[in-house]
Parts: sequence; structure tokens; C-alpha cells
Amino acid sequence: MMIESMEPDQSEDLVILDDPETDDLVPAEAILEDEAASADNDALATTDVAAEVDVADSAEGAEAAPETAEEEVEAEKEPERPEGVAWYVVHSYSGYENKVKKNLEHRIDSMGMQDQIFQVVVPTEEEVELRDGQRRTTERRVFPGYILVEMLMNDDTWYAVRNTPGVTDFVRSGTKPIPLRQEEVDKILKRMEAEAPTIKVSFSEGQKVRIVDGPFEDFMGTVDAIDADRARVRVLVNMFGRETPVEVDFLQVERV
Repeated sequence: MMIESMEPDQSEDLVILDDPETDDLVPAEAILEDEAASADNDALATTDVAAEVDVADSAEGAEAAPETAEEEVEAEKEPERPEGVAWYVVHSYSGYENKVKKNLEHRIDSMGMQDQIFQVVVPTEEEVELRDGQRRTTERRVFPGYILVEMLMNDDTWYAVRNTPGVTDFVRSGTKPIPLRQEEVDKILKRMEAEAPTIKVSFSEGQKVRIVDGPFEDFMGTVDAIDADRARVRVLVNMFGRETPVEVDFLQVERV
């Protein structure tokens, strides 16, 4: 007696193609492989299209970037000043210029006068001096006790500035504040923006000085000439029993 095996049939499933020209039978596994390959090709095509879209978007963004940068530069430009705006000089207590500047700026904000009072400037410059053999850089007020204000002069702005704590008055002729000429303002602002600091000179012609740096260090001499434009000084020093002129930098000498 024969006993049939209970194990499932391991043979491949067969499907019949609908093609009328052939009667061949094709395994289902082969059809699935073809479908998987077709799906992979579709996915690759979709990826290529997406990449092309990304590239196009990037190109559009790159073209738009300069325009955006130009727009930002335009936005950063200061608005044009209305006609009649000028710089005026305000007198304050010497040594309190920066405090008065802050008081005035706070007053401008609180009174909403930003469209009539534009800038408050305390003219300063960096100054280098030689003290106790050391170079020291300090910020020096160019015009102690004075503050520059760019504003549209009228009754309201005059009242706002004049009644700021620490302000004593406008520089004026009679009862009318006098505006500065634009060339004067440009000269002051340029002086403030100078990269090279000014050098404070503590000596004058005919005074005794000591050279503190360079090949003639520790030599004593007399100031013969001062060249402020070049920041150089000519000193007469005693060498080999005779006076010899030596030119050095301002910061290479100190007054005895």
C-alpha cells in the first residue's frame, strides 16, 4: 500500500500568458522579478526628475540671491534727510558730554522725534602718549564741553534739545542758533574716523628730553625742531664732544 507524502508541493506555480501567439507557461516568480525591475526603473526616473527640480530651484535661488542682497543694502541705507536739516553745536558741562548725549538720545526716543533729530555726536579721537616709559592710548574729546546735533530746527526740536538735562545752550549768534557749514562737519567726522591715532606731545622746542627707544636710547638732548605732520622730532645730542642732530619719532622721547 502506498502512502502519499503530506509535504507541500515544492514545484513552481505556473501561470498561463494571455498572449494568443504562444502556449508556453511562465513561472510566476519570473513575472514578479520583471515587475520589481520595472518598479526600480520607475523609482530611478522619479529620482532623476526630483534632482532636476532641485537643481532648477537652486539655480533660481542663486539668481535671486544678488537681488535679495541688493534689497538689503537698499534697506540699510539711511533715509534721505528733509530739506533744512543741518548740524548745530550744543554746549554742555565739560566732562559730562557722553552722559548728556545719552540723555538727549533718550529724550528723542521718548518724544518720538527720530524724524526731526537724527544724530548726536561727541567728537573724539584716539590719542597716544608716552607716560612713565609706556605708550598709553586714550580717547580724547576734540571739543570739550561741546556736542554736535544733526536736526531740523524748529520750535519743537529746539525745546527738546535745549531742555535736555546737562545742555546749557546752543552755540548761537544773538538769539538764533548757528548751523555749522558742511565742510566743517565733514572735517570733524573725518578726524574721528582716522585710523592712525594722534600723538600727544609733551615737549616743545628748546626743552631738554631723553631718548627712550632706538639706537640712541638714554641719550639726553635738546629739542631742535618738531614736525607735527610726520610725528618726528629733531634732537641735538652730545656725541664725541659735539652736538649732533638726531631725528626720532615722537614716542621715542620724553621730557626730562
